[in-house]
Amino acid sequence: MPQTESDSLRTPPTTPASLPAPRAWAVVLTACAGQFLVVLDVSVVNVALPSMRTDLGLSALGLQWVLNAYAIAFAGFMLLGGRASDLYGRKAMFLLGLGLFTAASVAGGLAQEGWQLVAARAVQGLGAAVLSPATLTLITAAVPAGAARTRAIGTWTAVGAAGGAAGGFVGGVLVDLLSWRWVLLINVPVGVLVLVAALLWLRESRTGAGRRLDLPGAVLVTAGLATLAYGIVQTEEAGWTAPATLLTLLGGLALLGVFVVVEARTAEPLMRLSIFRTRAVSAANVAILLCGSSSFGMWFFMTTYAQSVLAYTPLQAGLALVPSSLSVVIGSKLAPHLMPAVGARNLAVIGALVGAAGFAWQSTLTADGTFLGTILGPGILMMAGLGLATTPLAALATSSAAPSDAGLVSGLVNTSRTMGGALGLAVLSTIAAAATPAVTSGAPDPSSLVPGYALAFRVATGVLIGAAALMLLWLPKPARTMARRG
Repeated sequence: MPQTESDSLRTPPTTPASLPAPRAWAVVLTACAGQFLVVLDVSVVNVALPSMRTDLGLSALGLQWVLNAYAIAFAGFMLLGGRASDLYGRKAMFLLGLGLFTAASVAGGLAQEGWQLVAARAVQGLGAAVLSPATLTLITAAVPAGAARTRAIGTWTAVGAAGGAAGGFVGGVLVDLLSWRWVLLINVPVGVLVLVAALLWLRESRTGAGRRLDLPGAVLVTAGLATLAYGIVQTEEAGWTAPATLLTLLGGLALLGVFVVVEARTAEPLMRLSIFRTRAVSAANVAILLCGSSSFGMWFFMTTYAQSVLAYTPLQAGLALVPSSLSVVIGSKLAPHLMPAVGARNLAVIGALVGAAGFAWQSTLTADGTFLGTILGPGILMMAGLGLATTPLAALATSSAAPSDAGLVSGLVNTSRTMGGALGLAVLSTIAAAATPAVTSGAPDPSSLVPGYALAFRVATGVLIGAAALMLLWLPKPARTMARRG
């Protein structure tokens, strides 16, 4: 029997009795606070990089690794972190991940040498990879399936998107008023508060009692994802065709290929490959990867355009993107109210198309663009559309999984978004660089960046249109449509 959208959203509750509403929303708020910290740290450091370089004497390569160490550890350990929350407990992994993240923030904020900062960022990424899947799994376990869970996932999506969007603004304020160290140290009081809330409000739950961790699978998938992430981030420096880049990318893909072979023959695999037979899980994750590839690039290019071309200060650039940040929150929170009338699949398609319209508008940017025409208007459309799309996609993916795979699917959703963002940013940066006129002498003219940025936004437009078509064809169809056809 064909799978329908309503089938994919009907999941038996993980416990006989769900938590009372106030307790459930305390869990949601705690989990969302953890997710906000994780996503914020992906982007908040960008503004502080020049100050870090001056204070610690970092080379250009060392500065790049301040970002890459976090991204590689985050992407590489995400699936392992998701499965660990199923086997060892969602609350335990949340506390462990948040504790690691907070401790590493202290070490990074107090670093006196460049290598100390890079090492702290790697540990931060590891803590984030353990913490992030647990946040979504805690929410799906605490809130009963249905409209309430969809609203909770919408809140989780909105908070995560807002964390990434607010990074430039928060970083600019902290660097201007205090110092670069507070970009990391600010995580400490917030992390401690969230730890206390987690100890008081979260209940332990696990679904893999008696199961053992698939160690070979864990090693292979972590090594494969980390190697692939390393290859992607290296493209910015070495290019896509450099032998070192190609070998790294192929090595990561080969490790993931071996992982698939091992999982197919293991009695208790880290990842049951049959999970991808569920259309909602496989299609939603591919769509999340494609949407993430566009949204991560949007924040990078918009921030750079505002500062390098329009001559905004870091703080002004952060303030200019606040409306876009708010629009993704509004889109994510509006989605659960629209899903019953429109359908999860249809809303995801509409959201992707609205986002594509914003990217197409943004591709008309000029060197003398105005705030209203080249930042505010297209930014609101881009982010509102992606907020509308991501919430139903996350709801379809997580609601279609068996309770025993909830942590794994949550890790998969986060991995798809993170790897999509890293891949999209690398590809779009390469495209933008190829379309930027070469500088023969003297300082580059800021307006020379505009053609490359415009092309990157046009490519992102095509990616989102392709994502909309994929969702229309692959995601489960609404039940009422199936009934009319019958």
